[in-house]
Amino acid sequence: MRISLAALAVLVTVAGCSAQVPGRAAPSGDGFVVKDGTLLHFRPVLTELPPSSSPAPTGSAPERQSADPAAQQAAAAALDCPQGSPDPLAGRDDPARPLVSCDRAKGTKYVLGPAFLSGADVGWVAARLDPQSGHPVIEIRFTAAGTRTWAEWTGGNVGKQVAMVLRSRVLTAPAVQSAITGGETQISGEFTLPEARQLARDIAGG
Repeated sequence: MRISLAALAVLVTVAGCSAQVPGRAAPSGDGFVVKDGTLLHFRPVLTELPPSSSPAPTGSAPERQSADPAAQQAAAAALDCPQGSPDPLAGRDDPARPLVSCDRAKGTKYVLGPAFLSGADVGWVAARLDPQSGHPVIEIRFTAAGTRTWAEWTGGNVGKQVAMVLRSRVLTAPAVQSAITGGETQISGEFTLPEARQLARDIAGG
């Protein structure tokens, strides 16, 4: 499934809304404010690997936060990603170091670079139907500091993927369609509105 990021061409009216209290709905009505900014991280995707058809090897698990490419590949090969299984690294990864993780819903594995944004840089997350396409989308609004970092990163990484990682788990890894400078980002993909709402809730940490 192809998931992409784009700048918002609409919803400019929300720019004047007041700051939200954590845990309360965002201005859209179907939105969420990030509860704990330390749990969510935005990481560049270095490598995407398909789900493994072979069982994970037994024994000690390879280091999942190594900077060595060979160790990263070994960790990805050994990583078991069944949906619902616990992650022993959950919430304990170092955002300043690379990370081998996966999307547990799909089984896709990723080698990720160090985080360049955190949940503290996100104002709110919402899901809605795009009035132009009629398809569900997820909208993310960044803080002023997050807007500057996001604009710089997306401007230099058009066509590349960025993983949104919560408690060491990849929630989604959309591709950047263009530089996003306005502080508001839209995630589009082949998901239903309930799935989009759940993803928005997950990005917000709960």
